[in-house]
Amino acid sequence: MRNQNKLDKVLFGIIVVLLGIGMLMVYSSSYIWSEYKFNDSFYYLKRQLLFAGIGFIGMVTISYFPYYIWKKYAKILLFSCFILLLLVLIPGVGMIRGGAQSWIGIGAFSIQPSEFMKLGLIIFLSAILSDYQKYITSFKKGFFPCLLLIFTAFGLIMLQPDLGTGMVLVLTCMILLFVAGAKLSHFFGLAGIGVIGFIGLIASAPYRINRILAFLNPWEDPLGHGFQIIQSLYAIGPGGLMGLGLGNSLQKYFYLPEPQTDFIFSIIAEELGLIGGSATILLFFLLLWRGIKIAIEAPDLFSRLLALGIASMLVLQAMINISVVIGLIPVTGITLPFLSYGGSSLTLTLCAAGILLSISRHSKSMEKSSKPII
Repeated sequence: MRNQNKLDKVLFGIIVVLLGIGMLMVYSSSYIWSEYKFNDSFYYLKRQLLFAGIGFIGMVTISYFPYYIWKKYAKILLFSCFILLLLVLIPGVGMIRGGAQSWIGIGAFSIQPSEFMKLGLIIFLSAILSDYQKYITSFKKGFFPCLLLIFTAFGLIMLQPDLGTGMVLVLTCMILLFVAGAKLSHFFGLAGIGVIGFIGLIASAPYRINRILAFLNPWEDPLGHGFQIIQSLYAIGPGGLMGLGLGNSLQKYFYLPEPQTDFIFSIIAEELGLIGGSATILLFFLLLWRGIKIAIEAPDLFSRLLALGIASMLVLQAMINISVVIGLIPVTGITLPFLSYGGSSLTLTLCAAGILLSISRHSKSMEKSSKPII
């Protein structure tokens, strides 16, 4: 066992602050709908507290695990993730919500296998790339086998379909391949294929075409495909600099769909204004900064790639979610890490953060420390 030092206090603080904001905003954005649907204004908050509690305990526990244990079980983890992705596609096993068959029900709760796959694939790629880095410059021996694995996972996720999660998975994995030393020429060739594939994905599903059209001009169908983004902008606009005040959102009164999940940032901007929204974005950039710092100071290539992969995954997902909410990209249906209401999403996000904190305990800059802070 290698010596373990103090975990990254700044990263731990950022996570706690984001989680606290999430608790506050989940209640503020959901209590109207909770009271109407469940006759309990605290329904979503109580469940979120349960998920956050489980995830937080998992995060702290995992932060004490030696990070290299994940490399040992990388193959088993990835295989299990593929099994879950296949199971969710079986009628009667997979649950359909919002038009996507992305969940497996377990009693009163459900899990989303694609969330497990994001983390499982990052761990596996970090392990493989650290052991066989010399092959990554070869398209046949290194780059192509990794691509095959990535797009197999992406294809299974798209069968649900879940474009948002698939985008985060692919972009994060591309970052790992690039940092590991893949040639730029390989990425240029992949970009052309990617554009053709993306056009094919859009053309194969009419609802995706409608989402593109709604993105370009949501006012053309204000009560249909453009409804979500219009209501989101109606929330963000009146927020101004300081916001309407905590709890004073108007759009959560049955106007904005999913205010506690995919569009929670709209409520943050409406109630806390530009200052609150900017502070939230700043926290994610601080998270990325600490993730990069941990990766740079990590003791070996596996931990460097794993730290960068986890930090990139969290921040990419946040940026995609916020970009959707403010109308920069079409609606994809993806949660805001640490803040949105969700079970497996929040729990897995906190566990991923636990791995990042575990790596920080082995940071080269902390070798003189010996006592953990928690």
